[in-house]
Amino acid sequence: MIYASFKASGPLEKPDIIGAIFGQTEGLLGSDMEMRELQKEGKIGRIEVDLEIVDGKSVGEIQVPTAMDKSQTTLIAAALETIDRIGPTEAQMEITKIDDVRGSKREYIMERAKKLLGQIEEGGSFREISESLKVDTRAEKIQEYGESRLPVGDISGSEIIVVEGRADVVNLLRNRVNNVIGMDGTKLPKEIAELGEEKEITLFVDGDRGGKLIASNVINNAKVAFIAVAPEGKEVEELTGKEILIALRRRITVKEFMKGNGEYMEVKSANIGNSDVKEKLKGIYESIRGTKGAVLLDEELDAIRKVGAREVAKLVKNSRKKIFAIVLEGTATSSLIKACEEEGISYLAATNFGSSETKNVELVSL
Repeated sequence: MIYASFKASGPLEKPDIIGAIFGQTEGLLGSDMEMRELQKEGKIGRIEVDLEIVDGKSVGEIQVPTAMDKSQTTLIAAALETIDRIGPTEAQMEITKIDDVRGSKREYIMERAKKLLGQIEEGGSFREISESLKVDTRAEKIQEYGESRLPVGDISGSEIIVVEGRADVVNLLRNRVNNVIGMDGTKLPKEIAELGEEKEITLFVDGDRGGKLIASNVINNAKVAFIAVAPEGKEVEELTGKEILIALRRRITVKEFMKGNGEYMEVKSANIGNSDVKEKLKGIYESIRGTKGAVLLDEELDAIRKVGAREVAKLVKNSRKKIFAIVLEGTATSSLIKACEEEGISYLAATNFGSSETKNVELVSL
């Protein structure tokens, strides 16, 4: 459908406009594209004109339906813009838009077909229904889980697959892998950590450096049984059904993943034991006792920086180096504990704690 607006310097009637359309485009595009002939052949439909007289001038809109392809339709539209007189008056015509009406109808048909498919009971009497419709219907079964409203399929069973985001969940559902939930970002939601205590988690990540970094974060903060990795350079959301199944069959234990990807793993999951870390942190505290300060430590428990107690929370969020642990002479406030949680810091040692509500940070009392 071609939509055009027009304005003329004098009063007009609808026949004047129709006449100008046929008369002034005649011969412009050759005999095969004559407007009158195209209308006779049914390639152009009935031209509709909406006309209004305002202060002695004519303004309005025209709709020209066509059954031609895009290139022919745009040629007709361009020809309409060459009209500079309508009846006895000067005029100007401008194409406002061209709509593919059939495209809109196709969208309606697909949406309606999806709804109808959902009403059909499974059976052999409707096997001719498009497989693509079945795929889209499965993807639409996505739900939300927990306070974080995580995208999820059906995780009622004892084994679940955790992926990074919504697009990954949609792709797995399309390919009949239903026991999937997305983290909806790179930070680990508390719901995933809670599920790790109840169910066997397989973490399914992209086949790039970002995927391995995400795996490191999740392993350090939740109980994970297996790791599945997409093919090198590919994302989970773009995998085919066959690639998804192969990757899941090739899943490995966390220990095997850590062994092969040591550069991405933090000490919390490596060979320094929890009790050893606590003892070392208490020893480091002796070096700052009486200073009312704090020390930021890397994964080797070497000092990154010594700071005043009031500066700690700010530096936690702005440190260029990865902070593994903090030793503080003074009270660890709730805001500091929250900042440590958000930045993935493993240990916070202090002489007092304003709040101890944390799932991912090990609090060490000095």
